[in-house]
Amino acid sequence: MFNFIFQNPVKIVFGKGQIAAIACEVPQGARVLVTYGGGSVEKNGTLAQVRNALKGRAIVEFGGIGPNPTYETLMKAVELGRKEKIDFALAVGGGSVIDGTKFIVAAIPFDGEPWDILSKAASIKMALPFGTVLTLPATGSEMNCGAVISRKETKDKLVFLDPKVFPLFSVLDPTTTYSLPPRQVTNGIVDSFVHVMEQYLTFPAHAPLQDRFAESILQTLIEVGPKTLANPQDYDARSSLIWCATMALNGLIGQGVPQDWSTHMIGHELTALYGLDHGQTLAMLLPANMRVRQKAKHAKLLQYAHRVWNVHESSERNMIDEAIKQTAAFFEAIGAPTTMKDHGLTCDVEGVLAQLKRHNLTALGERRDVTPDVFRQILELI
Repeated sequence: MFNFIFQNPVKIVFGKGQIAAIACEVPQGARVLVTYGGGSVEKNGTLAQVRNALKGRAIVEFGGIGPNPTYETLMKAVELGRKEKIDFALAVGGGSVIDGTKFIVAAIPFDGEPWDILSKAASIKMALPFGTVLTLPATGSEMNCGAVISRKETKDKLVFLDPKVFPLFSVLDPTTTYSLPPRQVTNGIVDSFVHVMEQYLTFPAHAPLQDRFAESILQTLIEVGPKTLANPQDYDARSSLIWCATMALNGLIGQGVPQDWSTHMIGHELTALYGLDHGQTLAMLLPANMRVRQKAKHAKLLQYAHRVWNVHESSERNMIDEAIKQTAAFFEAIGAPTTMKDHGLTCDVEGVLAQLKRHNLTALGERRDVTPDVFRQILELI
């Protein structure tokens, strides 16, 4: 196991009716910027619960943060926050809203061009405090310090990480997810699954506890994912799905082990170029990545086949093939296609490679051996 330092300061407030607890978490004198996406939080009553919990505080609302939050939209919120002298933010939504809010709270006090936070990894000296009310389990953003932001003008989709943008608290009420469209639930299941795989499916690092934590999340997603799609108001299934998504990327399972993240980095480029949902890109890329890199991932693929899918084939090669097939079949079964053709698209391999090179993403993976030649092989399989 590698050396590590682990600290996660996020307070989780979990369960039905817990939005009311915001009243105890947000300072009484705060000037609060409430951020959200479309009209779903208004229609399902989540925003009304938030407003009620924030009574007595000055509130400014900013809606319209869509999937793959854009710099162009978020800068409007930054300007509003500065004008209104906001000193606290509350993100009400899924990972896109939470990611966007992380950028907003970092950009409001930032001295300089806020795009530098993403494009140049500019240091963030401070960020406004904020909390979240999660309505879409997927990204784990409610319990980590990372965000992914797009810029339409340049077709960039970039990541930033900074401990100053950990949420102070996150409210996880499974009932807020009941009205989600099936496509969003599917994307969330896939995203959570691949988050785990990026930290688990690498090479053995003598970290059996982290492995078993990871395997338990994967097994739980396989079990409850179809249940929550079949019955959106199954509270127990939704509870497990939300907690899986949070645990998949709150840092715990990634401590002391190698990590990959090549599937995500390639997926970001597909989203930027084709407008595909993040989860849709991952469902195509993970099985392809596993097939192309099965030699380098041989030991962990065998462990994955045995422990997660209970595969016992006649040969190691057959075990690995079956595990990859079952992974792709799981994605297909929950409504996530695994080829570009299924989306009515053809992958412009050279165009994707050019984007990866432009972003200096030419040596990815746990061994930094995912080069443009490997990218090409992966992309040709989707």
